[in-house]
Amino acid sequence: MKQKMLLLAYANLFLVFLGVGLVIPVLPLLKAEMQLSGTTMGLMVAIFAFAQLVVSPFAGRASDRWGRKPMIVLGLCLFSISEFLFGWAQSVSWFYVSRLIGGASAACIMPSVTAYVADLTTLRERSKAMGYVSAAISGGFIIGPGIGGLLAVFGTRVPFFAAGVVAFLGFVVTLVFLKEVPKDEQVERTMEEQAKGEQGILNVLFHPLFFGFFVVILISSFGLQAFESIYSIMASWNFGFTTTDISLIIMFSGSFALVAQLFFFHRIVEAIGEIRLIQWTFFISAIFIIVISLTKQHWLVILSTFVVFLAFDLFRPAVTSYLSHNAGDNQGVVNGLNSTFTSVGNILGPIVAGALFDVNPVSPYYIAGVILFVTGLVSLRLKRKPANN
Repeated sequence: MKQKMLLLAYANLFLVFLGVGLVIPVLPLLKAEMQLSGTTMGLMVAIFAFAQLVVSPFAGRASDRWGRKPMIVLGLCLFSISEFLFGWAQSVSWFYVSRLIGGASAACIMPSVTAYVADLTTLRERSKAMGYVSAAISGGFIIGPGIGGLLAVFGTRVPFFAAGVVAFLGFVVTLVFLKEVPKDEQVERTMEEQAKGEQGILNVLFHPLFFGFFVVILISSFGLQAFESIYSIMASWNFGFTTTDISLIIMFSGSFALVAQLFFFHRIVEAIGEIRLIQWTFFISAIFIIVISLTKQHWLVILSTFVVFLAFDLFRPAVTSYLSHNAGDNQGVVNGLNSTFTSVGNILGPIVAGALFDVNPVSPYYIAGVILFVTGLVSLRLKRKPANN
């Protein structure tokens, strides 16, 4: 039963991010069809992240109080509505409303699914489980654009309606089959976790184990998004890569990261721990982003991109695994705050990167590299888990 529930939780994330991936190929077509400005498209990203920022801590708290399943079901329902609304919208204001609902749906789903997985797994199983969580997300992103491109042949709005249908199916399956995990059936906690009990948002935020981590998440998310959000634009402008080139690079990078998350992530964590892995991802990604900014060799750009995206995709589950290990009965709150601080970086990173790109097309690489290197230095002061954890 436990494995079936975990698979269903992973499937929920896969379906949601499959839905997100479905619409990626048609966004440029929609921009041209609706004659939307670049500013409008950027605001759609920012509005989604802003809604996720505002809702995440409260959704996480609600999942601790009222259960994971209600929040997951609510999130899937909201996601389905947002995709149908986006497919139907004929004005910018309705696109914005759709993105607001979509951001709220992500805030409900992500912390609750992560907390649900933590409820069902022991500390020894946790890192592997969080690797599967990240793999489910990556898998949806990898497969979604390919399917979306095929569906776009039938119309630019078809992928949005398809994403709505996928989310609705997930909503129905979750509502019928997902079982809530009662408190007395959750896996054993460490003595430290039991002592924490259920705490308020501010108590968790300023806890010594978490506060420094949330600061690092905020800064690193800014740096990651400064690079990732406009990578395709920078790659095209600076190196002459075509849309096909960029798609292949991202697809192969994502596939390699997916394999790493499924088969190697938990082994790496067992060998060096989450914090050491996080520190390595900062320094490695910073170095190779700077390499991209300095070289004109296409093969070196492609190799560096592979390394950077792999580092990103190992960083995210490592953070989630560490927080889940130490969250105790505050899984929802901790993962909600993780989503909140990530969202702040997701809002600011693309805005700053876009402005820097207008000044100098290479400058976002420099800024992202420096920020990630500095974050790596800051992360050296992060508190390690006690040995008995």
